[in-house]
Amino acid sequence: MYVDIGNALDAEPRLTRATLERLDERVADAHDRIERGRADAAHGYAALNLPDTADPDAVRAAVDRFDDPAAVLTVGIGGSALGAATLAEALGGDGLDHYVLDNVDPAHVDALLDSLPLGDTVVHVVSRSGTTAETLANFLIVREAMDRAGVDWTRRTLVTTGADGNLRELAARHDLPALDVPAGVPGRFSALSTVALPVAALAGHDVDALLDGARAEADRLAGSLFDSPAYAYGAVCYALERRGAAINAMVPYAESLEYFAEWFAQLWAESLGKDAVGQTPARALGATDQHSQLQLYRAGPRDKLVTLVRPRERPRIPIPETDLDGLAYLGGGSLGDLLDAEFRATEASLAAANCPNVRIELDRIDERGVGELLYGMEAACVLYGELAGVETFTQPAVEWGKRAARGLLGGGDFEEADAVGEKRRLVVD
Repeated sequence: MYVDIGNALDAEPRLTRATLERLDERVADAHDRIERGRADAAHGYAALNLPDTADPDAVRAAVDRFDDPAAVLTVGIGGSALGAATLAEALGGDGLDHYVLDNVDPAHVDALLDSLPLGDTVVHVVSRSGTTAETLANFLIVREAMDRAGVDWTRRTLVTTGADGNLRELAARHDLPALDVPAGVPGRFSALSTVALPVAALAGHDVDALLDGARAEADRLAGSLFDSPAYAYGAVCYALERRGAAINAMVPYAESLEYFAEWFAQLWAESLGKDAVGQTPARALGATDQHSQLQLYRAGPRDKLVTLVRPRERPRIPIPETDLDGLAYLGGGSLGDLLDAEFRATEASLAAANCPNVRIELDRIDERGVGELLYGMEAACVLYGELAGVETFTQPAVEWGKRAARGLLGGGDFEEADAVGEKRRLVVD
């Protein structure tokens, strides 16, 4: 992974190299804390050890019983689904379609189940606790749909969960293949683990190469932001947010990384949005959203950092020659040439408008490159949290909402549910 922070300097909000050099002393201290956390496999920091602690053989053994399925359905929510969706979209299905049930919208669930070849679908149910309401509700509905279709769901289901809980008991009762969620790893940091790797393994992708890419990025963590791409990105994001860039627009210039932007949004928001600090992640896709969002980024309030991501190598699809007036310049080039020109033009446009932007590049979008990218963003997030002094690995606001919803559904006596009745109303009809 390559990170170019040049266009983040001397823009608006203003950040100088001298400021980063002063910040680098704090980066060194933060790196020491991170390394101590990794050495102790402390909660959260254990995520940065996954390149070495994840067991690809266990993942391959768990999926080996499923013979060339046509589709995989991940049933989870948040980090229990976004990592799998990111890997599936970035690496491609190789003949395997990937679907996600990460919401409980009844219309969507019904339509998706109607469209799936249930007899040829592997269902991967992911819940650390084994009690996540949305996940378990969706799984019960999927199981019933399989029963109605005459499909033996026990031969089509894989579980990833904790040591105890409903899913663990279900797996034991029905002899389902079951993988352990990694200890000390929050869901949003679990893409390089049993939570998401089964999807890549089922599609025939090189799980070892994914972990090798992540390991290569881990080896580049150092006590200076000028020596570590991940730390350079995390430090710049932190410094710009402290100066008013409260929004971070993640803009991959590759269709296959669109879900990566979704994954990044959860990582950034849930980890860093605490104690009145943190950047709000926005999601866009280059070049599509040049025509819908770039106007705001370039000419709107000076409260944004734009992160531009691209591979250095792309497949080549030539653009045919044409004699149409005004289009002859396109002939002889390729779609990749056009997309990269759009990337550079957007980058220059933002810089000319004094909007800070960072360029992140991969050699190519393959297993190694995706492993580098995911690990790099996780390490950047952890560094940011250290610099900001927040509890990066907790999510108290999310837990509040879970308790309120469970109380409303009769799942216990939770005082958070009482707050629902206290809603202020001003209805206009």
